[in-house]
Amino acid sequence: MLGKLASLLDRPVVLRRAALASLVANIGIVCTGGLVRLTGSGLGCPTWPRCTEESYVTTQEMGHHGIIEFGNRTLTFVLGLIAVIALAAAWRQRRRVPGLLAAGVWMMAGIVFQGVLGGITVRMALNPWTVMAHFLASMLLIALAYVFWHRTRDVPPRWTAPAAIRTAGIVVTAVSAVVLVLGTVVTGSGPHSGDTKAARTGFDPETVSQLHGDAVFVLVGLTLAMWLGLRALGAPLRVTRAAALLLAVELAQGVVGFVQYFTGLPWPVVLLHMLGACLVWTATLGLLLAVSPRAERPAGARPEGELVYEGHSDASTA
Repeated sequence: MLGKLASLLDRPVVLRRAALASLVANIGIVCTGGLVRLTGSGLGCPTWPRCTEESYVTTQEMGHHGIIEFGNRTLTFVLGLIAVIALAAAWRQRRRVPGLLAAGVWMMAGIVFQGVLGGITVRMALNPWTVMAHFLASMLLIALAYVFWHRTRDVPPRWTAPAAIRTAGIVVTAVSAVVLVLGTVVTGSGPHSGDTKAARTGFDPETVSQLHGDAVFVLVGLTLAMWLGLRALGAPLRVTRAAALLLAVELAQGVVGFVQYFTGLPWPVVLLHMLGACLVWTATLGLLLAVSPRAERPAGARPEGELVYEGHSDASTA
């Protein structure tokens, strides 16, 4: 039995699928956490780590709010299990890709930290600043999971991007992070607090929404400029596609943002906007990695001397 398990963990495809599952699960738990807040179930389990002072699970008296909040807590264990499988596979295959195991360890540590931060958020009665930190910690976890997944993929040799393009990739990523931070400020100032008793930041929602929107326009402009620059430089198709994907996701997210703003923030649209934030962030990371140099070879990559570029192979003995 153990031999079969070890054999499975030695397979690159198992590692890749576990890494992708971890990324998807991290995005999914952001959405379920959003559902907790948007349905007013943030204190459905009013304490932590227990759900009540007497029980670790929700009770009938707590109604649907308790079920929603406890369900989100339960998903943390699913997320952890997936991460354990991915980390075990990374350990078995650690010699294939330098740095892969370290990325897995950081991802697991982030899940533990996020769980504790979630408990602190509950114990502080959904203080908006801890709620904001909880969401941003999830963005960090998504970044760790994305890097881990990216390192397991079979990818072509990297295009050596000019220094200006690499700098632009960093700037786009930084502005994307600013957009996320301002988005949490908007959330912490708006009506969906997670519970009727939860405090708000005290900022004017109109003002912070305008700041958030301005940052989004800057991000879209920078992404468009980067896409045009990559095309002008004759960058590989996979690189220009990464920029085009980010631009498309940003525009779609902008449409959702306008819809939620002008329709009075209905919770299904807000939840879709949260999913869009995760997708913008992952697309941003995809573009950053597409233009950033990396020395290590991905798991399952072809032997040295055989190059793969844009779908074509070239066996070289040079």
